[in-house]
Amino acid sequence: MTGDDEAAAPASGPLLDPAAFARVPGQVDTGDHGAHARGIFDVELLDRCISCGFCLPVCPTYALDKDEQSSPRGRITLMRALESGRLEPDDPVLQHEASYCLGCRACETVCPAGVEYGPMLEQWRDHQWRAGHGPRLARWLRWAVERRAMLRLSGLVRRFARTRGPVSDASPHVMLGCAERALFPSVSRAAVSLVPGADAPAEQGCCGALHAHNGDSAGGRAMAERLGQDLPGTIVTTSGGCAAHVAEHLGRDRVAEISDYLTRTGWAPAGRLMTTGADGKPRPVRVSLQDSCHLRNGLGVSGQPRELLERIAEYVEAPSAASCCGAAGSYSMLRPRDSKRVLAPKLDEIEQLGVDYVVAVNPGCLLQLKQGLLARRSRVKAVHLVELLIRAA
Repeated sequence: MTGDDEAAAPASGPLLDPAAFARVPGQVDTGDHGAHARGIFDVELLDRCISCGFCLPVCPTYALDKDEQSSPRGRITLMRALESGRLEPDDPVLQHEASYCLGCRACETVCPAGVEYGPMLEQWRDHQWRAGHGPRLARWLRWAVERRAMLRLSGLVRRFARTRGPVSDASPHVMLGCAERALFPSVSRAAVSLVPGADAPAEQGCCGALHAHNGDSAGGRAMAERLGQDLPGTIVTTSGGCAAHVAEHLGRDRVAEISDYLTRTGWAPAGRLMTTGADGKPRPVRVSLQDSCHLRNGLGVSGQPRELLERIAEYVEAPSAASCCGAAGSYSMLRPRDSKRVLAPKLDEIEQLGVDYVVAVNPGCLLQLKQGLLARRSRVKAVHLVELLIRAA
């Protein structure tokens, strides 16, 4: 199965003429024919956008194409047209842009009007993809994640769990994560070792982030709530994307991404990581970081992983560390070519930094970076934060 990005993007039409951005505050444009609002979107959220364009410089897809329709401002114009009835769900521009957006939420961090773009994107995809106007692969992924037994039989998921006895509500609980269990069981082992007194119950479900981002926000919310019942107390996760989703539905106080948890609980390494330099002498390991978009833009966690890395290695900040790597949950599978277009300049930058490792705080980002660097036969290795921390513990 392949993604849906093989066809060229539909050409933008008069809907995205600059005049389309002129509107009356407090009123969703209902078009020339007096169409009534359809109730797809929270109109209050739609109305917050003042079309200032501050979002354009931070949008990854706008950076690629410099096309207005592929920016947050342009997509909100499309949402308004869908809400008012000026466009139908099967419109090719709507279909393209609903899946072309990475959902990184970088636009939210620079918006002076406080536009909550993430919830609107979920509402858009709920309507668009529920009606069958979304990628078939997205539906297959949602179905597959719900059937972990099938994944185990196919060899995609490896079992990993640890419970020290009766589960206490007061104990931290490590969320193992679907992608992590499938691809990076060493990350799970390191996480449990780094969190004293943690339990990692075997019977814990998916948090629902993939569902929420791919046209089933109600299902994603229900799965997060079930996970909250499976894992009482503080949920510690190694996935930035999962952390943001669970926090949205269970509350910020219930969830701690692992770098946030370790800095708050005073974790300290046994020493710094060392390697052998070109001159044959010992030197500190040099590392850089790739932020998780939802962790940084959704939860505001960015300094914590850097603080931990500075404790164990020589840290080098990448200029584009805060921008999306192109993984974006299932985006790298749904739109593989576009995902690689986003990734390529980031890999160029990483290789020029002279680091030994680029560190991820999200399994999707880790896989994206690993595959990209491997394809280049790069000397730089991609690792998860906890894999380095456990070596220094």
